[in-house]
Amino acid sequence: MANQYQGGRPNPQKNNKYKNYGPRRNERIRVPKVRVIGADGAQIGVMATAEALALARRQKLDLIEVSPNAEPPVCRILDYGKYLYEEAKKQKSNKASAVKVKEIKLRPAIDRHDYETKMRNAERFLFAGNKLKITMMLRGREMEFKNIAFDIVKRAIEDLSHMGHADSEPKLMGRNISTTMSPVPQKQRKLKYSGLEDEVPGEDDSAEDAE
Repeated sequence: MANQYQGGRPNPQKNNKYKNYGPRRNERIRVPKVRVIGADGAQIGVMATAEALALARRQKLDLIEVSPNAEPPVCRILDYGKYLYEEAKKQKSNKASAVKVKEIKLRPAIDRHDYETKMRNAERFLFAGNKLKITMMLRGREMEFKNIAFDIVKRAIEDLSHMGHADSEPKLMGRNISTTMSPVPQKQRKLKYSGLEDEVPGEDDSAEDAE
């Protein structure tokens, strides 16, 4: 028989005792007292764990430990299946709301070919549901051409209006002019400058904004 222990420690893959069972519930809650939240979400208060478990049993529900690090731990009276459903739904919602921000960088003297490439990349970012940051970089004497730079940014917003809308007017911050765009509803997004078969833009043309 294969040894269930490696280096003196239990192997969790071969010992069911160490499987992850999720949050503690019912008889697995061993602390003497817990703070209880009822099935309706109302605070019941601190009580003996045995009393809280009996209360849950009378309602034909489970006692689920939701905040084990609190003092005392917080438990909810709830159907365990419903609890798992709520948690899965919450995680799915959090993932959906984690929208990435992609960026394209422009220069006042950008030529037509580079501009069109930037528009294709920007269009793809918005089509995928990302927010888009447009940054116009001004270096040295280029600050003298701020009006031209603003016009290019506004032109980019207009050229991408079929895919997104500006969150605010372009603003000069230091030596950069920037604005962000949000995608239009998914059903309204239609590729204009590129096809679905085109390559996804590389990291040289995009950057995730941490702000």
